[in-house]
Amino acid sequence: MSVNDKRIREFAYQIWESEGKPEGHEERHWEMARKLVEAEALAPDAKAKGKAKPAPKAKPGDKPAAKPKASAAPKPPADPKVAALPAGDKPAAAKKPRAVKKPTAS
Repeated sequence: MSVNDKRIREFAYQIWESEGKPEGHEERHWEMARKLVEAEALAPDAKAKGKAKPAPKAKPGDKPAAKPKASAAPKPPADPKVAALPAGDKPAAAKKPRAVKKPTAS
């Protein structure tokens, strides 16, 4: 079994599982998996995707890179209600009232 065949099998299995393991969709799953493997092979950096690139090496005589400045402490919100909420929770935005519909001329 070739590497591509193994990869297609893995993708087909993942697709099958993600769809709730339905019966009778094998051909569609295999075709989807085959297309994914083809696209993966055509992508120039498919394997390096998501990996951090190594920083370029410094040449002799280069100046060291500037360090990012530390930000000041976050300012407290002006609204005391917002300050009382746990981190990550936002208050619901106030909704604008709807305009009254004008009667249509008949």
